Amino acid sequence: MTKLSYTMQTGFFGELDPTALLKKYGSPLYVYNEAVFRERCREMQSLIKGSPYTANYSIKANSNLTLLKIAREEGMYADAMSPGEIIVLEKAGFLPEQIFFVPNNVDESEFRFALDRNILVSCDSLDQVELVGSIASGSSLAVRINPGVGAGHHEKVVTAGKKTKFGIGMDKIDELKSLLTRYDLHLVGINQHIGSLFMESDAYLAAAGHFLELAASFPELRLIDFGGGFGIPYHKLAGEGRLDLDKLGRELSAMVKAFASNHGGDILFKTEPGRYISAESGVLLGTVTALKENGGTDYVGTDIGFNVLARPTMYDSWHDLEVWRDGVPVEGELSQQTVVGNICESGDILARDRELPHVMRGDNIVVLDAGAYGFSMSSNYNNRLRPAEVLIDLNGNDRLIRRRDTYDDLFRQFDV
Repeated sequence: MTKLSYTMQTGFFGELDPTALLKKYGSPLYVYNEAVFRERCREMQSLIKGSPYTANYSIKANSNLTLLKIAREEGMYADAMSPGEIIVLEKAGFLPEQIFFVPNNVDESEFRFALDRNILVSCDSLDQVELVGSIASGSSLAVRINPGVGAGHHEKVVTAGKKTKFGIGMDKIDELKSLLTRYDLHLVGINQHIGSLFMESDAYLAAAGHFLELAASFPELRLIDFGGGFGIPYHKLAGEGRLDLDKLGRELSAMVKAFASNHGGDILFKTEPGRYISAESGVLLGTVTALKENGGTDYVGTDIGFNVLARPTMYDSWHDLEVWRDGVPVEGELSQQTVVGNICESGDILARDRELPHVMRGDNIVVLDAGAYGFSMSSNYNNRLRPAEVLIDLNGNDRLIRRRDTYDDLFRQFDV
C-alpha cells in the first residue's frame, strides 16, 4: 500500500472514484462502504464467545437509517440517548428488547417515553434513580457505574474517573442499594463506559474485571454491559496498527465464562463498540476551492467546514487525508500545508501542517475514517447545506441513502 492511496488499494469506492462521485452527488459528500460496515459489525458480534452476548450499535455515532438496518441485520442491538434516537431505531426495525436507553440528565417525560415502550432504562445518577422510582415504583432498571478510571484520546471523550459527569461512583453503591429498596426497584442491569478510542486492551480488561466483582453483589442482574469505546487506527497512512481484538476477546470470554459459572442466572453480556463500527466505514469527500500563503503557512481552502465535520475543531482529532485529481490519487513531493474549511471562524481547521503533495484548486480531498460522528454532528451553521450520504453496496455500486440539503430546507421550520 502506497502512502497516499489507501482507498484505492482497498477498493473503497467500488466502480467509481471520488471525482466521479462528487460530480454525481455534489460536494462535500459522505460515502460509506457496506462491506467494511458489515465486517466491523461481525468483528464486534463475535468478540465474546461461549456466553450470551451482543454488541450495541451506537446510533449517536451514525444514525443513517440504511446503516441502522444493516446493523440490525447483522444481529446488533442498539443504545439510545434520547426519545428521537428510540424512534429512529424503531423505524429501522429494532425491537424494544434490543434497545437500551442510556440517557444523561433527562427529565421524567423521557424516562416515561422509554418505559411506556417496555425499553430498559439506565440511570446515570442517584437522583435519576430516585426520579424513576417516584414515577415507576416496582419497575426494573439498570444503572451506569463510574468505575473510577477513564481512558481516551482527549479529555472530552473520557467518560469515567473523577473528572466526568457520567455514572454513579463506586463510593455511592450503598446509597444506591438503599434507593432500590425504598422504591422497590429491581436492578437488572449495570453498565459502564471508561472512554473512547482505546487502542490497548489492558485498561479495558482491568475495568471489566472490577466491574464483574461489583456485579456479583446484585443478585437480580440480567444484563452486564462492559461499555466501550473501541479505538480504530486513525493514522493509517503512517502504519498505525489495529486494536488486538483476538487478545481482547479471549480474555473477556474467559472472564465472562468464569463469572457466569459462579453467579448463575441468565445474563446477557454487552459491549459498546461506539465509533468502531462506522468510523472506518465512511469517508468524507470535498473539493479544494482556494489556495494561499499567509505568514509562512500554506493554506488549502476547501468546502469541508466544521459544519460538515466537527471532530477536528471539537476534539483536535486527526483524520488522514488523500488528495485526488481527475479520478486518481495525487503523488509527488510533499510539503507542509494546512487544510481549512469555508466557515467564518478561525478554528475552522481540518488538518494543520500536514505533509501533502502539491495541491491545485479543483482537486478532491478524501477524509478517511469519517463515518462516526461525522454527519451526525453536522449542522447548517453559516446557513450552509448538509451533504448527501452515499452507500457503496456489496456489488460495488453507489446508492443515495440521504439526499443533500436544499436551500428550501433552511426554511422548513419557519412559519413564513
